Amino acid sequence: MSGGKRAPGLTETVLLATVARRFYLQGRSKLEIAAEFGVSRFKVARMLDTARSSNLVRVEFDLPVPVDVELSDELRRAYDLDRALVLEHAAGRDPDEVVRGRVGTLAARLLEEIVVRDDVIGLSWDSSVHAMTGEIRALPRCSIVRLCGVPDALAGTHDRSAEVLNRLTTGSGGRMYPVSSPLVLPDHRTALMQRRRRGTAQAFGWYRFLTKAVVGIGAWRPGESAVYDTLGEAGRAAISARGATAEVVGRLFGAEGDGLSTGLGHHVLAISHEELMAVPEVIAIGYGESRAAAVDAVLRSGLVSTSVIDAACAGSLLALVAGKPLARMGPPARQARQAESVVRQGAGLR
Repeated sequence: MSGGKRAPGLTETVLLATVARRFYLQGRSKLEIAAEFGVSRFKVARMLDTARSSNLVRVEFDLPVPVDVELSDELRRAYDLDRALVLEHAAGRDPDEVVRGRVGTLAARLLEEIVVRDDVIGLSWDSSVHAMTGEIRALPRCSIVRLCGVPDALAGTHDRSAEVLNRLTTGSGGRMYPVSSPLVLPDHRTALMQRRRRGTAQAFGWYRFLTKAVVGIGAWRPGESAVYDTLGEAGRAAISARGATAEVVGRLFGAEGDGLSTGLGHHVLAISHEELMAVPEVIAIGYGESRAAAVDAVLRSGLVSTSVIDAACAGSLLALVAGKPLARMGPPARQARQAESVVRQGAGLR
């Protein structure tokens, strides 16, 4: 036999299988196996490597959720995130609404796992967060606060997520603080008046006590942004000229992750950029290859601690960050926010 490695013979194969069984199924250490067979632990390690390289042993992961583990880890490291969940690639090309629903379900499973009693959770008004809330089965007692007003595209429509949230908070003994006014208002004066309405003012008063927030990432283009389509052509052009790439709860971000200050902020009814950046844990939902530039911009901002996206978007993101590596400033900023939150809670401010 010339070239390549020699295939193990029958006797060697049985020995390799026996050693692998001891290690993988019986949980024996390499030292214990070495003592039993009279070899060194380094020999045992080589035997286990041979068992895997010859396909005698195959390692498989059977996750309860459809997550691409490798892509998730690559994305987490590339953007310095605390967590990244990447929905595994599905065969064929699913419509956006199907992908959005699957990503929303994944985000729902995450939220069910990480929410703790007495959390104060902020939720944005957008389709991806709505997809998530519709799939949440149960939460511990917590308060849920809307982070912004209702986008024009959703005004007057039946909001099933509100029913789900009411059921969740009522069932657990928590509270819900909605914002029923429009997201974009005609002028600053109208926005101030709406902020002073009792229900809206109550919700806004909770923003500085948020412990977690879940937001959707929108792109600055028609049909992808909660505010883009509400503006006239001149207004959209002016903001585009400023480099707007992404939107989160009506707040705009440039391609480098910088928050953009525009006149739009004065008549958008939403949590401020500064308040959002102060939330200890922000979960951002994004999907679709076409939205990758917007997701990239938001992930560069240091706002996000956890991302939940699909494989198509993740692949494009890794290509973007490879071409323009990230300044490693994400986790320290989040750690500072978390420390500040602990101080606030210890001082009885929550």
